[in-house]
Amino acid sequence: MPERKDPLRTMRFLLEWDGLVQAGFREVTIPDISADPIEYREGNEIPTVRKQPGLIKYSNIICKRGVTDNLELFNWHKEIVAGKINSNRKNVSILLLDEEGNEASRWDFSYVWPSKYDAPDLNATGNEIAIETLELVHEGMIRSK
Repeated sequence: MPERKDPLRTMRFLLEWDGLVQAGFREVTIPDISADPIEYREGNEIPTVRKQPGLIKYSNIICKRGVTDNLELFNWHKEIVAGKINSNRKNVSILLLDEEGNEASRWDFSYVWPSKYDAPDLNATGNEIAIETLELVHEGMIRSK
């Protein structure tokens, strides 16, 4: 009987930049890519609108994790707020791991910088984990594996 290949689970992943695996995240949203259609028609053609691709848009990467004493993500956003954007753009990858912990899929993003930092909500009567969120913008995405 041929070996059955199960679909990959989404619960094992890594986020890396500068070639190093960074802090563990509870959740990472892989963004979508869309192309705005440009509609046109020349006057001597049949009455059907033609379409061609226009601007390409990339949604943001959203990373959520439990709060730790590691300030690396917050400090990266702080540099952007201080106006140091060009020196703080990074290449970022999201790796999806198989059951054995091997890289099964990879999405690579270019010119990434944090556009939004969201500190956790605090509630003295709550029973939740404090989650901080970092929203990352980018200018290109490829699936390399």
